[in-house]
Amino acid sequence: MSVNNLNGRRRGLLRNMTDTNLLTSITIAVFVIMYICAIIFLQKGFLKPQMLFNLLNENAALIILASGMTLVMITGGIDISVGGVTALISMCCAVFLDKQGGNVIGAIFIAVGIGLAFGIVQGFLIAYLEIQPFIVTLAGMFFARGMTTIVYKEPFNVENEAFVALKDTRVNIPFLGSVNKNGVYVDAYVEIGVITALLIVAVLFVVLKWTKTGRNFYAVGGNRQSALMLGINVKKTTFMSYVICGLLAGIGGFVYFMHVGSGSPSHASGAEMNAIASSIIGGTMLTGGVGNIVGTFFGTMSLALIQNIVRSVGLDQAWWTGITIAAMLCIFLVVQSIIIARRKKANNKQKQTEVKENADVGQ
Repeated sequence: MSVNNLNGRRRGLLRNMTDTNLLTSITIAVFVIMYICAIIFLQKGFLKPQMLFNLLNENAALIILASGMTLVMITGGIDISVGGVTALISMCCAVFLDKQGGNVIGAIFIAVGIGLAFGIVQGFLIAYLEIQPFIVTLAGMFFARGMTTIVYKEPFNVENEAFVALKDTRVNIPFLGSVNKNGVYVDAYVEIGVITALLIVAVLFVVLKWTKTGRNFYAVGGNRQSALMLGINVKKTTFMSYVICGLLAGIGGFVYFMHVGSGSPSHASGAEMNAIASSIIGGTMLTGGVGNIVGTFFGTMSLALIQNIVRSVGLDQAWWTGITIAAMLCIFLVVQSIIIARRKKANNKQKQTEVKENADVGQ
């Protein structure tokens, strides 16, 4: 490959990174504007910092699942099994703790083990056997949901004392509290799952922005053939993205379990679709090569915020939430289409320039 072609590939990767920053900025701006509008027009709970913390408490698991989904989507894949895996983890951990007298440490190992098992198997089938990601993870979703019912059919609350103590643990934030209806000052708080989610977001941000592995994810998603020419092991990179996604599904599954404190075959219903929606709203492109964990975080928060706003204005019916989420997705998909069109135009211009340069050299 000529030096000009190598430079062209690198410039293409840099353009992808620029697209990522642009889409992330749009997502953050949308979230901030929506929250400010909610404070101005709805006031009440939105004026209290605890409202923001409640969004985090209720969606910590989704933030983790969406982060894993973002990694996979950046490489040009998808994983629709994460919701089923979360339900399976919740049920297995609940049965282990309540029916078999297990402990919390063992439950954590079970959760991580299940997530890794799904990630390794699905990653191998997709990366090395080159089976379509949608088919593989669809099978994974059905398998996980079926196994959840086999493990235990009826929903039940976990009464293990150590787990209940962990579930009820709160991290207080005294200086951001508020006065309740009885005139008593109450500290703001977040659950342990929120701390876990924020740490994962921070780690993945560093990995994607400043490590070779992160650059490989973007390169593979942007153009697999170009990634091969740059010496990147495409199959290994794809495999690693699914393994990490599976690991995060395991962690996210346990965080979800800590939040709900029960096992049920119906748990995390639709979580995979919410994770995909959060990633798209956060600026991750379905075509691959563009995405950002910070954007995914704000995409998840935007998704949760719009649901709260819809409920606050009195539209409690489920279809109103669906309609608003669909509208948000359409808007962000249109924005992504504009970005893709801009990228294609830039790529075509670059190719024309390279052809001209090569012709001049030949003369």
